[in-house]
Amino acid sequence: MKVLVIGGGAREHALCRSLSLDPDVTALHCAPGNAGIAEVAELHPVDALDGADVARLAAELGVDLVVVGPEAPLVAGVADAVRAAGIAVFGPSAEAARLEGSKAFAKDVMAGAGVPTARSYVCTTPEEVDEALDAFGAPYVVKDDGLAAGKGVVVTSDLAAAREHALACERVVIEEYLDGPEVSLFAITDGTTVLPLQPAQDFKRALDGDEGPNTGGMGAYSPLPWADPKLVDEVMETVLQPTVDELRRRGTPFSGLLYAGLAITSRGVRVIEFNARFGDPETQVVLARLKTPLAGVLMNAARGTLDAQAPLNWRSDAAVTVVIASHNYPGTPRTGDPIEGLAEVAAEDAPHAYVLHAGTRSEGGQVLSAGGRVLSVTATGSDLAQARDRAYKAVGRIRLDGSQHRTDIALKAAEGR
Repeated sequence: MKVLVIGGGAREHALCRSLSLDPDVTALHCAPGNAGIAEVAELHPVDALDGADVARLAAELGVDLVVVGPEAPLVAGVADAVRAAGIAVFGPSAEAARLEGSKAFAKDVMAGAGVPTARSYVCTTPEEVDEALDAFGAPYVVKDDGLAAGKGVVVTSDLAAAREHALACERVVIEEYLDGPEVSLFAITDGTTVLPLQPAQDFKRALDGDEGPNTGGMGAYSPLPWADPKLVDEVMETVLQPTVDELRRRGTPFSGLLYAGLAITSRGVRVIEFNARFGDPETQVVLARLKTPLAGVLMNAARGTLDAQAPLNWRSDAAVTVVIASHNYPGTPRTGDPIEGLAEVAAEDAPHAYVLHAGTRSEGGQVLSAGGRVLSVTATGSDLAQARDRAYKAVGRIRLDGSQHRTDIALKAAEGR
């Protein structure tokens, strides 16, 4: 099977790494990719938001399957263009991807499906914003209705900050604050059959102790030793399957990766958000634990034959990933700094720890930073404590001027707290 992955972040590197280990994959391509992905896949230039350009490249390469990684190309209809060209694609249509592209649309779908979520208001005027903020009170949860690269959500007890963010958005969803720990659960679906993966937990805040500004994610771990063993079954029954059924009923079937961001509240499981693709950095730890070869699962989803998929096999190992971010992330990240120590990790820590590239590029024989989140250092171990130790040992070998990372990823879970 020849596979083309669209994207160039750590999520796509994790996907390419898994696909490169799949014996059924005979050729692996990525567009546009990054410096790390170049080690496992052939890179090609492409406008990832241009469906015609992606379809052209897929046809030229003669690939059997296209995997669209990031949300922006999905919302832009790239998967539709590839399907129209007669090529199998893993990723929802533009219409179905509105589940991530519009918070208001997602709330409407959840209402139709009877999915438990936070009470909310959709606001388009300052008056509506003030009424919603007053109705819910602090902490305030304010979400830009559209895509915002993981930075469109503000959770704050500062009324002025909440109002400022809301008024900066053309359309905003203001909702009640959900207490309790957060969980991410992915599911692969062909629009009818839903196949859940293993849950993970990520860390959104920039600083230790969940302090600092919201980010795209500073680390993650799986499994969750504190979670109810019946959690996946419950979410399948109350969230994932009803959502897929509702979208099919509306005539916009969702085929691809459905990501549910959940809060385990005092009143039960509630949906915080849906994404229409693999989440970053949770993908890094979930795929590190997947034993079943990935390509066939994605192809079954793309072809609508997921009901024939054998049950997934999982490693008993735990996995932890720690994001190394550039100077001043998430504000105005500095780029162009050389990254050293990658070869040391490969020599000293493999195969239990490895580096996935997020925002990197190659220039003059060096790997340079090229984004806010630069690297995702992933490690496995017999338990979370060993996986943490291995991940942070590898992080210690990386040298990037001014870089930052959290030191408490998976710490509470590893200590049984």
